[in-house]
Amino acid sequence: MTRFRLLLTGENSAARNMAIDEAVMWCCPKPGIPTVRFYSWKPPAVSIGYFQQIEEEVDLEECKKQGVDVVRRITGGGAVFHEKELTYSFACGEESGLVSENILESYKKICNSIVLGLGALGLKAEFAPLNDIVVGGKKISGNAQTRRGGVVLQHGTIILGVDVGKMFLLLRVPNEKLKGKMIEDVKQRVTSAEQQLGRKVPFEEAAAAMKKGFEENFGVKLEEGELTAVEEGMAKMAEERRFAYSGWNYCRRTSPRGCILRDLPAE
Repeated sequence: MTRFRLLLTGENSAARNMAIDEAVMWCCPKPGIPTVRFYSWKPPAVSIGYFQQIEEEVDLEECKKQGVDVVRRITGGGAVFHEKELTYSFACGEESGLVSENILESYKKICNSIVLGLGALGLKAEFAPLNDIVVGGKKISGNAQTRRGGVVLQHGTIILGVDVGKMFLLLRVPNEKLKGKMIEDVKQRVTSAEQQLGRKVPFEEAAAAMKKGFEENFGVKLEEGELTAVEEGMAKMAEERRFAYSGWNYCRRTSPRGCILRDLPAE
């Protein structure tokens, strides 16, 4: 395999972004050509993990006040505030042999693309198991993965700039009395490309660097393409029936099937 497809889908709503990731996953040929996608969020958004309870994790009133989208991912993990960042997704057939069946090894393999991409920006990054990437011991990227229908989907963030105070306005904390301490703790543990380089990093520059990272890591060329008609149709339906639908976003997940009300496609 000498090429991967590259999708540059730009700024989208939270529901649209998650719908595209899912459509690419479900339509990914097996073993087929893998897809790498770079995108951002407009308006800013909070995404919660598949098994989280939205009211426990997010201050919905504050999000509404600030015009911030809220969406449930199909991957696990915690709540994430998406604003000044580049988000990527990577989808490939499990039969392709590009990533290991072992979850840790597969995270390490895919995340190495981001490590190399950050290196192209001039940052010395390291993979921090299970699914983080750090620069100078501070988190600059968080990643999540799911496997369905013989396809591996991993998506993650590359933090270009960070506003910890705003993040804590939107996310709920277990103990309000400890909020100040938690903010200071996160400031010590999380960083951004802007903080590390002492300048703002445009999305386009970050995307070009991440493209180099994926190409070097997998020994391929990323060729820019577009969503197929089938993927576009699947994304539209997934957005309407799932990611923009309260039955998906507000329903607590207690099992892989959970209480999905208008799920698409059937699992």
